[in-house]
Amino acid sequence: MPIMVLSVQTRCLLASVAALFMVAIIGAQTPALGRDVTLVQKVPTQRSTSEWLLRMHEASRRKAYIGTLVVSSGSSMASSRIWHVCDGEQQMERIESLSGPPRSTFRHNSEVITFSPQSKVAVVETRDSLGLFPGLLNSSDTAIDEFYTAHFIGAERVAGFDTDVVQIEPRDKLRFAYQVWSEKKSGLVVRLQTLDAQKHVLEQVAFSELQLDAPVSMSKLTQMMTKTDDYRVERPAMIKTSAQAEGWVLKTPVPGFKSMSCYRRPVQSEQGAGSFAVQWVFSDGLATVSLFIEGFVPGRHGTEGLRAMGATHTLSKRLPDKTGVWWVTVVGEVPEQTLSAFAQALEQRK
Repeated sequence: MPIMVLSVQTRCLLASVAALFMVAIIGAQTPALGRDVTLVQKVPTQRSTSEWLLRMHEASRRKAYIGTLVVSSGSSMASSRIWHVCDGEQQMERIESLSGPPRSTFRHNSEVITFSPQSKVAVVETRDSLGLFPGLLNSSDTAIDEFYTAHFIGAERVAGFDTDVVQIEPRDKLRFAYQVWSEKKSGLVVRLQTLDAQKHVLEQVAFSELQLDAPVSMSKLTQMMTKTDDYRVERPAMIKTSAQAEGWVLKTPVPGFKSMSCYRRPVQSEQGAGSFAVQWVFSDGLATVSLFIEGFVPGRHGTEGLRAMGATHTLSKRLPDKTGVWWVTVVGEVPEQTLSAFAQALEQRK
């Protein structure tokens, strides 16, 4: 399944709209203006974890900008150009890859279309906000403060802007730490590092150049998004379902992680039409973990074990049960022990 192992270019696109803004995913409802003003005026050292994250989220909803994002992971580096506009309700983005094969991705709310000029293919998908764009979790029991703490640690200049630097620390070993640079006036995230337990930088996403309050036209981006005449349009089938309907449960919950969505996704296989994988997505409000479950096919699936690419870890294993052998892949920007906890807790029930 190609979605499990992402190229650096793909990771750049995802990181530009996900990793940089995943710190925004914390609440259930859009806050009132009065609450925003309180957060902006508050002394940085007095803000709670939730207040820091809410402020960053609100900045992404209220600012139009154009910038160049650079993603670095180990010895790999990729960049993309991003145009962003939001009126509080309608979200619109255009992302152009500057590294690797040419690729343009447009997003309007939940609709995403990716243009590949070399192959003349345009892939149209509908995606939940989780993991793609700053959106609030549709959950009233997200408890960020139970699993993370945030500390103001200073001020620096990034891409020509004065920023507040915040350290977000996990309260257990199931999560990574983050260091976040947010523009001092608005709260917009301009740089983000993912750190391991030893405070080594696993991955960094940062603006190398940024224009705030840029003249980005939502109508112009919408017109560009609909120009598919010279492309073969593909619409991968994704069927919304539930883990229960598919016969899967976690016999032991992983602390802090809530089930967010579940889909059946098509898999290209010699088995022919009808082959699919179940993708079950969890989040703790910052980190996201996906479980991919499909029937094991000798010769098609790789070896069992753990792989790492920057902050993203991937664990693959066979799962035998009474109905046969399943191939399980757990992917997330979390430590190895978190992936193992999900893999060990996964169980089929019919």
